[in-house]
Amino acid sequence: MPARPAHLWPRAKTYVRQAPGTYIWLAALFVTTVALHHMTPAFETTFLRRRSTNLHELSQNPVRVLVASAFWIDGSSWWPYAALYTLFHAPAEHRLGTPRWLAVVAASHILATLISEGALLWAIHHGHAPTSAVNTLDVGVSYALAGVAAVLTYLIPSPWRYAYLAAVLTVYGLPLLTGTGRTFTDLGHATAVLIGLCCRPLTRATAPVPLTPCRKPPPPQ
Repeated sequence: MPARPAHLWPRAKTYVRQAPGTYIWLAALFVTTVALHHMTPAFETTFLRRRSTNLHELSQNPVRVLVASAFWIDGSSWWPYAALYTLFHAPAEHRLGTPRWLAVVAASHILATLISEGALLWAIHHGHAPTSAVNTLDVGVSYALAGVAAVLTYLIPSPWRYAYLAAVLTVYGLPLLTGTGRTFTDLGHATAVLIGLCCRPLTRATAPVPLTPCRKPPPPQ
């Protein structure tokens, strides 16, 4: 028998409470997204470029922009991120615990950014990209999301994990392999997936569980 709405609310609160990092981050993204919607287009572009992990800003303020870029979503709608964080970040934080989940997030965001921007620098030096690309606008949370989506592979029971992994590799790998207009962000997403898959040691103290927000997850080990 389906759970009544009154019974779903306590489960939803438990689901959110056991993923504090996910929902604090999501709340911060809500605030920054609202702030962007009150900016003029010209000011928004300038504002975001100062927080972008492009080559120019990385050469000037690497730590500041690596942190700041993870709290802005380029003026996009916030609601899709609320759904994606609930489907991917929250289950990962439930099972890994906040410190290990945060380690996957940080590794995916930072390393994928540095690798993709390094590839862009190589492309500029070899004439495959314009010099103006050093100021490319690059903010957002998609690399961290890709890494966490990948590490969830190890937390899904067999045989479902193989279908899930195939879906992740298709979503993030296909644009890089077949896209005629592929960009350094496509490389960043694919790299973040590989980084997430390399985080398997962080999952060894956990047990695979189905990914569903309607089931109360066990506490992290």
